[in-house]
Amino acid sequence: MSAPVRACIGLGGNIGDVDAALRAALAALDALPGTRLLRASRFYRTPAWGVEAQPDFTNAVAVLDTTLPARSLLDALLDIERAHGRERAADGSRWGPRPLDLDLLLYGESVIDEPGLVLPHPQLHARAFVLVPLAEVAPDAMVPGWGGVSTLLAGLETDGIVPA
Repeated sequence: MSAPVRACIGLGGNIGDVDAALRAALAALDALPGTRLLRASRFYRTPAWGVEAQPDFTNAVAVLDTTLPARSLLDALLDIERAHGRERAADGSRWGPRPLDLDLLLYGESVIDEPGLVLPHPQLHARAFVLVPLAEVAPDAMVPGWGGVSTLLAGLETDGIVPA
């Protein structure tokens, strides 16, 4: 049995009963094999990012201890998304409306660049809507190659990101 790794997961959504989807996703994360939910941030209302002509999002971050390998954890996140009605666009377009989005943000101090799995999550260092809830539950976390969460957040605009 391998030692647990501390992983941070971003949660979000902007269509349907997002709060219920986020709560259900947190329970599903805690139920994954070899995984324990340690803490979750409050839910935050955030302006849409990328494609801005859509409803605001609700975002949160969860901190887990897991023995699952990074790829297996990512596959489990995608399974949870699908179970909540998430359909990824066949054309690869991103940032559209969705009932649930789960992103593997950090997996210990791992730096991985493989097809379909990049860690730390790309653009994590520049996304206030992720760093605000991450700073709530893991203020001392380090984003490999970028620095500490609190330092990264201090350099970003956080207007419009409010507790839901």
